[in-house]
Amino acid sequence: MRKILIISPHYPPSNLAAVHRSRLFAQHLPFYGWDPVILTVHEKFYEEQPDWHLHQLIPTDQRIEKTGAYRVTKPRLIGDIGLRAFFQLRKKALQLIQNEKFDFVYIPIPSFYIAIIGSYLHRKTGIRYGIDYIDPWVHQFPGSDKMFSRHWWSTKLAKYLEPRAVKNCSLITGVATGYYQPVLERNPDLLTNVITGSMPYGGEASDHLKIKELNIEPYLFQKKSTLKFVYAGAMLPKAYKPLEQIFKTISANDLVFENIEFHFIGTGSRANDAESFNIRPLAEKYNLWNRIVFEYPQRIPYLDVLVHLAIADAVFILGSTEPHYTPSKTYQAVLSSKPILAILHSDSTAVSVLKNSNAGIVLDFNGEEDLNKISENFMTVFREFNSFKNQYSIAQVDMSYFEQFSAKAVTGLLANLLNKVIA
Repeated sequence: MRKILIISPHYPPSNLAAVHRSRLFAQHLPFYGWDPVILTVHEKFYEEQPDWHLHQLIPTDQRIEKTGAYRVTKPRLIGDIGLRAFFQLRKKALQLIQNEKFDFVYIPIPSFYIAIIGSYLHRKTGIRYGIDYIDPWVHQFPGSDKMFSRHWWSTKLAKYLEPRAVKNCSLITGVATGYYQPVLERNPDLLTNVITGSMPYGGEASDHLKIKELNIEPYLFQKKSTLKFVYAGAMLPKAYKPLEQIFKTISANDLVFENIEFHFIGTGSRANDAESFNIRPLAEKYNLWNRIVFEYPQRIPYLDVLVHLAIADAVFILGSTEPHYTPSKTYQAVLSSKPILAILHSDSTAVSVLKNSNAGIVLDFNGEEDLNKISENFMTVFREFNSFKNQYSIAQVDMSYFEQFSAKAVTGLLANLLNKVIA
């Protein structure tokens, strides 16, 4: 067995979405001959509430090393766990590598700042390292163009730090090619020195079985006669314009949707704030709030999300105007055994996944300049979805096609890349 150190400041029982990337890799890497050691931050330093149900998905024999961190101050100046635990993680990682035989260090980001630890460890010990882009690092967020704003400083800092983080990198991966391709364009010297590859978030069927074992009950809504769609997960800044096109169309066809509900879970602007509504203002604008559109802003535990998907009638997936965005929720949606209605950028890899597996109906569009396509075609696609739903059976979904997107198969892609680096 080769040995890999995965540095992931958030790890179960953290309930942040990014933890599943490290969790699933670590779960399946031993099958491919890699022994993972997780380096993370102790849960008492997390801002979010621990999710102990999620912790039960971790293999009992998995080795997890935990460090401390600086606590969040009042007023809150630094929340990022990668910054608060940067020196503690760096020190512990160096100790582990100096005291034990590790073959590789792997750093999924965000938190973005911990990527710098890889180059530090390489300088100190010569160990090879890789960075996995769950999200792009150098990125124009809304507000990045406002001089001296928080996002403006974050973008400036990212442009300064990223070249230093990737300089001696042996492996760069991402959820999709578009997540890391700009890194290579900004740092052309990497092209001759680094191995690259993309692996989507994989789906884990055993997670869906766990909710029955733990007897978790739904509590946000109950099964009723209305047709319930569920959207679960964060709301991206560049997803609001597509969503507004949908709400506008629903409002103009109000009677068609009188027995239909869209439930948005965990979409708030602050993970632990039940009042940080993001969807509600838009729903109120089109007179849809609390009758067709419902929002539960606070992030709820992962397995609780799966329970609500299980009692829903259908899953709603909303993409972004950015072509690289591939919703990780696509794979858990397929495994929920519910029909899927998706609005996605045409270049999103999730489009082919849903179409080729026959798991749902997709309305795809070509970015911000093509938003009218959504409003012009939504009703036609919705009627198509209704026909699809009425005949839907999980047996019709091509699970053999979907197998390539299982967490185990996706981890196999990572293992192949790691073997190339070592070879």
